[in-house]
Amino acid sequence: MTNPLHTELCDRLGSRYPIIQTAMGWVARPELVAGTCNAGGFGFLAAGVMRADEVGPAIRRVRDMTDKPFGVNFHMFQPGAEQIVETLINERVRAVSFGRGPNKDMVARFRKAGILCVPTVGAVRHAQKMVELGVDMVVVQGSEGGGHTGAVASNILLPQVLDAVKVPVVAAGGYSDGRGLAAAITVGAVGIAMGTRFLLTKDCPVPEVTKQQYLKANVDDIIVTTKIDGLPQRVVRNKRIDAMEKASTLGLIWQSIQSGLEFKKMSGASYFDLIKSAKAMAHGGETTVWQLLMSANAPALYQRAMLGGDPESGLMGSGQVAGTIRELPTCNELIQRIMSEARARFTALGVPLDAAV
Repeated sequence: MTNPLHTELCDRLGSRYPIIQTAMGWVARPELVAGTCNAGGFGFLAAGVMRADEVGPAIRRVRDMTDKPFGVNFHMFQPGAEQIVETLINERVRAVSFGRGPNKDMVARFRKAGILCVPTVGAVRHAQKMVELGVDMVVVQGSEGGGHTGAVASNILLPQVLDAVKVPVVAAGGYSDGRGLAAAITVGAVGIAMGTRFLLTKDCPVPEVTKQQYLKANVDDIIVTTKIDGLPQRVVRNKRIDAMEKASTLGLIWQSIQSGLEFKKMSGASYFDLIKSAKAMAHGGETTVWQLLMSANAPALYQRAMLGGDPESGLMGSGQVAGTIRELPTCNELIQRIMSEARARFTALGVPLDAAV
């Protein structure tokens, strides 16, 4: 009998366990990716917030710390996306995930190079579109997930996507323990993907003061706002969010201009790069002028919390599950605990398990 905890995700991504660490911007840096992979999970490096010339060195940094396979996330609308694609192909990473803007030719290039395409989606139609483009599997994030999020909860969205597509599906949004892993696999997923739970580990390089702010949050402190860039984002409520919620439209635009200049200074991007990126975002047809004006907010404000250690004046993207987390294990401690809990659930149901898993 097939062991339910050794799934197609393990076979295709090369991980020991069916657990993915998602590519959180300024969080999923080499230290966290390596910590996840060494513990038996599969980590994604967040290249979507890197300059094109930083991606290769970051990949090699991960390889300095682990010999396990890992993936890289990027966005087709970011400056230097074409160069990043070339880097990922040359570096032969195991998998890629990407944001808006992929096309069949790009997916075909990755697949020809032996690189799996594993995008994250938040709606049934987006999952179907990605499958039409030729991706290998999809990560489905319900509304409980952090950062940009949809409106449908995981336990509703996951079965819908499983019925709609014929590729392996990974469940995300609200997962943090072995009970969730067992539940997702029972429904039909090949594993789970977690962001916030991996952020709150000792291996994560986010400043301790920011982690402690997450640990203090209750479920009611984690809200969805459209004041950051016009799109729904789930974040931990803090002084910055309270101020943005009360601000006028002109005040938000002024905040965005300041954030854009701050991000330009930190990233080294030129005005041409920023304009090109904005045009690429708009090309998908789902981004309004208002959202483009506001889009400069997130990068600078997330960096304040995730790199600068200022969680009150920055942004703290968060899944709802953060409101239940009160400790910082290592990635290895976390993954071993999840697997032990999942084994216990299947054992309680009378499902035989291979002791090696």
